[in-house]
Amino acid sequence: MSSNKLQIIKTMQPKEKPDVNQVKFGSVFTDHMFKMNYTIDKGWHDAKIIPYQPITLDPAAMIFHYGQTVFEGLKAYRTNDDQILLFRPEQNMRRLNSSSERLSIPQIDEEEVLYYLQQLISIEKDWVPKDPGTSLYIRPFIIATENSLNVNPSCSYTFMIILSPVAAYYPEGINPVRIYVEEQFTRAVKGGTGMAKTAGNYSAAYNAQSAASTLGYSQVLWLDGLEKKYIEEVGSMNVFFKINGEIITPELNGSILEGITRKSLIQLLNSWNVPVVERKITIQEIVEAYEKGLLEEAFGTGTAAVISPIGELIWNDLSIKINQGETGETAKRLYDTLTKIQTGKISDPFGWTQQVRELDETIPSH
Repeated sequence: MSSNKLQIIKTMQPKEKPDVNQVKFGSVFTDHMFKMNYTIDKGWHDAKIIPYQPITLDPAAMIFHYGQTVFEGLKAYRTNDDQILLFRPEQNMRRLNSSSERLSIPQIDEEEVLYYLQQLISIEKDWVPKDPGTSLYIRPFIIATENSLNVNPSCSYTFMIILSPVAAYYPEGINPVRIYVEEQFTRAVKGGTGMAKTAGNYSAAYNAQSAASTLGYSQVLWLDGLEKKYIEEVGSMNVFFKINGEIITPELNGSILEGITRKSLIQLLNSWNVPVVERKITIQEIVEAYEKGLLEEAFGTGTAAVISPIGELIWNDLSIKINQGETGETAKRLYDTLTKIQTGKISDPFGWTQQVRELDETIPSH
């Protein structure tokens, strides 16, 4: 990796670091950010780490009008011996490129961007919190910046990475939540952008989430957009069910995001010789399993919470109580194992974690 591609400008006004347990998730940001630009003639260029700051865009910038943007979410963790670990960051870069392909955004050099990310976190290493369950949330994203109202892919883009220290998603431990089965709104359809991590997928879900919240539910369980019978995701998370000893998760079908936590849990289950399958599963099958006493657990999975147990599903006025509303043994074992791997508390037999290296001092800085 050629270090002269990266310029570093350090802040002259470092911020006071907050108590992450007292701030809202994703509301406080570190001293520095990464930024680089794309143009057709130069490709990706002008990579730099700069003080965290607002950006200026023309009102005609295409991101505002046509939503051409993709993003990722991952975390850095501090170990007991003060190492800083990333969890499968190469998978996030691969998925970022997959999302970009769907949104007609130019590909990044995954290895190069991982190098830049390592340098950014090395500079911001003191922002990685130490308390149990805390981490440094990492948000890479790309936006279309060409000033045009023409309905075509942009000719220019900006790629940025911002960092936010965050507390444990569940300060009191993982607790089961109540979920409303959504039948009116659709999250995504095959052939759409459901498999991509793009902004519109999330804002399009707000109506359903708000309605569920008003009724006293934490989130919604999404059904397929065509027949409204096949289960897809829960909120913005992948979903798993344990039925009669077997773990089932909806198969990737073009409308479901390929979660990195999802992939990791499947590998863990396979390593434990726990039966796990990826296939279509209907809400009616869940009801029948419940009525037969075979529905043992249900849980969502994602970067922020890792595991979110489901204690109750509500569908057509039917209350489906799962495991007496308690966290199941499988969900707890998966949560404990994955979080201990992420924080270096147990060995990582899969090679999932990467240690953040010290800053490359050969990089020009101002």
